Amino acid sequence: MLKAKDLMTTVVITVNPVTTIEELARIFIEHNISGAPVVNDAGDLIGIVTENDLISRNKRLHIPTVMRLFDAFIPIENPGKLENEIKRMAAASVGDICVKKVITVTGDTSSEDIATIMSEKKVHLIPVVEGKKIKGIIGKADMIRGMQK
Repeated sequence: MLKAKDLMTTVVITVNPVTTIEELARIFIEHNISGAPVVNDAGDLIGIVTENDLISRNKRLHIPTVMRLFDAFIPIENPGKLENEIKRMAAASVGDICVKKVITVTGDTSSEDIATIMSEKKVHLIPVVEGKKIKGIIGKADMIRGMQK
């Protein structure tokens, strides 16, 4: 059975939290990638940013509905969610839009486990790590290529 180390792309394009949104878009286009791990100055993995994060930054803002009851206004939706949406839309850097809880695997993770993670967690880009250091990355195309082996 194939393992992550057999499937992963070893040349990984990374960005850091201060990379601007414009720079990020250019990196995605120039390298024909759909996402990138976010690393700190020490090269430790601290997040991941994808095309979906860029796209959601430009979505229409949904103002929560309120209900009036006995002269009181009761928000229907979580107000923290609105605050997060506003922050994402006003984002100027990768640190503002990246996902900080990154799902990772090790080099010995089986392709079956990776496929399960991708399917169940609805993630399509998984860093392969050793500790906090990135050793590679696995995307959907890597999984499909692995099926040919």
